[in-house]
Amino acid sequence: MRQQTVAVSGASLSSAAIVTDTYISPFNVGFGVVITGTVSYSIQHTFDNPQTVANPTWFFHPSTPSGTPVTANLDGNYAFPVAAIKILTSAATNTGTVTLTVIQAGVA
Repeated sequence: MRQQTVAVSGASLSSAAIVTDTYISPFNVGFGVVITGTVSYSIQHTFDNPQTVANPTWFFHPSTPSGTPVTANLDGNYAFPVAAIKILTSAATNTGTVTLTVIQAGVA
């Protein structure tokens, strides 16, 4: 999977989902989050394919658990397969932006 990036500006918004390739082994996904301005966010993942499931069930990444939004740059990883990853903002100023970059390694 090529490097993919999504961004969100504003509060109570969700980014587009970055769909991963669950057939790559080992799965190995790394992500980095960069913020500008003042913004609180969480990273979420789903095991449902958002391209085929209308309302996927989203779970919080352990680095950004529910109820504890992050207000700084962050990096993390997924060592187990997830179908997609996204940003969820909870508060932001007019200039607050969250940018998520995802890179997946492995051999198809």
